[in-house]
Amino acid sequence: MKKQPGKPKKGQRVLVIGAHPDDVDFGCGGTMARWAGEGAEVFYCICTSGEKGTDDPNLPCHALATLREKEQRAAARVVGAKEVFFLRKPDGELQYSLEFRGDLVRVIRQVRPHTVFTHDPANRSFDIQYIFHADHRVVGELAFDAVYPAALNHNFYPSHLLEGLSPHAVAEVYFFASAHPDTWIDIEPTLHLKLKALRCHASQIKNPRMMEQMVRTWFGAWGREKGFAFAERFRRLEIFQNPGERLKKLKETLK
Repeated sequence: MKKQPGKPKKGQRVLVIGAHPDDVDFGCGGTMARWAGEGAEVFYCICTSGEKGTDDPNLPCHALATLREKEQRAAARVVGAKEVFFLRKPDGELQYSLEFRGDLVRVIRQVRPHTVFTHDPANRSFDIQYIFHADHRVVGELAFDAVYPAALNHNFYPSHLLEGLSPHAVAEVYFFASAHPDTWIDIEPTLHLKLKALRCHASQIKNPRMMEQMVRTWFGAWGREKGFAFAERFRRLEIFQNPGERLKKLKETLK
């Protein structure tokens, strides 16, 4: 098992695909803050605006959606992410569709990331309600299928070519909240940024002190598994060792 993967190269692009605002900050906020600080270019794609995330009958969905998008953009600035894409799919009602997959392929072809982070589609034990939210399961599967083979094959969503979006090969995928992690990333230097980003989601976190205690407990326990004070852990899947070579071949076939 790997303690620490190679650091991203300066300017290397990373795309995080999450179901709701705050998913990415819980799942990989410390890693994104660390990688952004080391020169990576971080982008977020949030599939819903989290408009159903309230028990307040006086807070309409459209108002909460606006608020949660604002919170997520603030959290992204804390981490150092360059841009947040919102697909604005219906919260709690996500379904697998070719159109939805195409939306993710479009973002991948726009951002052209070396690395993608997302929910683990292999999670099926249904023993923790937050991790196994239906939206998380759908997004994990769609993100994987968008990465491979759709985003790198010009025969998938050919209309993107008319938009100036050429095929793109992602090198690797990191699945967060995985039941079978194989990669641990030390986030002790950026734990304060992870916590600060999470506090931006004030509509969801009513007790910041309890949230901080929970984060320190969970990520502290995961860190101690591999000798770190705090760590985020992932299941890493390598798609291509040399995505640049793959893209070169793709461009030659399109000539």
